[in-house]
Amino acid sequence: MSHYDVAVIGSGPAGTMAAYHLAKKGISVVILEKEMLPRYKTCGGGLVYRGRRRMPFDIESVVEREFKQINLYFTGDDKVLTSLRDVPVISMVMRDKFDKLLVEKAKGQGTEVKEGHKLTGITFGAISTLHTNQGDFQAKFIVAADGALSPTAKLAGWKETRKLIPALEYEVEVNAEDFARLSSEVRFDMDSVPHGYAWSFPKKNHLSLGIASTRRKKIDLKIYYKKYLEKLGIKEIIGEKAHGYQIPITPRTDGFHRNNVFLIGDAAGFADAVTAEGISNSLWSGELVAEAIFESGLNPEKAGRLYQQKLEKDLLPELHTSQTAARWFYGYRIIRNMLLKRYGDFAMSLMTDLYIGDRSYPKNLMKTIKGKIMEIKNPLM
Repeated sequence: MSHYDVAVIGSGPAGTMAAYHLAKKGISVVILEKEMLPRYKTCGGGLVYRGRRRMPFDIESVVEREFKQINLYFTGDDKVLTSLRDVPVISMVMRDKFDKLLVEKAKGQGTEVKEGHKLTGITFGAISTLHTNQGDFQAKFIVAADGALSPTAKLAGWKETRKLIPALEYEVEVNAEDFARLSSEVRFDMDSVPHGYAWSFPKKNHLSLGIASTRRKKIDLKIYYKKYLEKLGIKEIIGEKAHGYQIPITPRTDGFHRNNVFLIGDAAGFADAVTAEGISNSLWSGELVAEAIFESGLNPEKAGRLYQQKLEKDLLPELHTSQTAARWFYGYRIIRNMLLKRYGDFAMSLMTDLYIGDRSYPKNLMKTIKGKIMEIKNPLM
């Protein structure tokens, strides 16, 4: 039976980044991946610059398109908010190619990768035994990077405390005329679904179109998707593949480590509540857990404390503020639109700064919002 210091479950951005940094420090790591690589991964595939700048290596070879400008549309309003930067605000990737590159970079540092190894159980102990459909492995640490559904978290005893929202994503091939028209911009269309938004992400030769609602109640996203196609003026679809999934937009409330298991990425619930973007925080959390394990001297108890401290320093406060922002943004549409009519350019610039990693969410968000409302009510203040 093979033994490792760390077993990472899942080969997405969170898991591969954790493995990369651990292996680089001389820690023995194995990635257990249930699929054979490369494999399709349901995702809009928009890597914001704050995530790209965290990458310790170049990813240009898998970037299909780059956009230095993003546009924000609102249903029933002709006003379009836009923001331009001198860096690629969003880089478009297909997750099969992107994730495969990350795996190869992790392997280059010494990580072993076991493809087609589905985790079926865990026997917990000081050295845990991970049971897969192709044999057993032993590891002192287990890093759960197996996505929103995270079987590893369930095996380790976590209950569901995250908020998971429904999303629908389509890979769409359109005619040449429509593609030429729609491939020139990244756009987000607010309120294209109640309490949510739609997006159009141009890839190399097709569009990734999606729609998500921040409400967990049952909703037929297909209806709103069809309306979005009409809004975009798409009349002919040459090819179309639909993928439904869930996005965890709140962190777990019952901790991120137990039984020598550490949760990162979507398994922990680290997607941004406003944008539902999760890749950048997945990369970040993978880096943080690697730091914690290394700095602990491979002491699980100490690693758990360090990981919690690192999360509480910046990542968790940002997520908590993004939750407040999301409640206002999607739950108070009239107030939001009133604020955006006056402060739309400022808000768009702020969000773009967040996307590119030049700033974080303001810690006094509620005070800022209330102050702006008072300015509108009392313009002479």
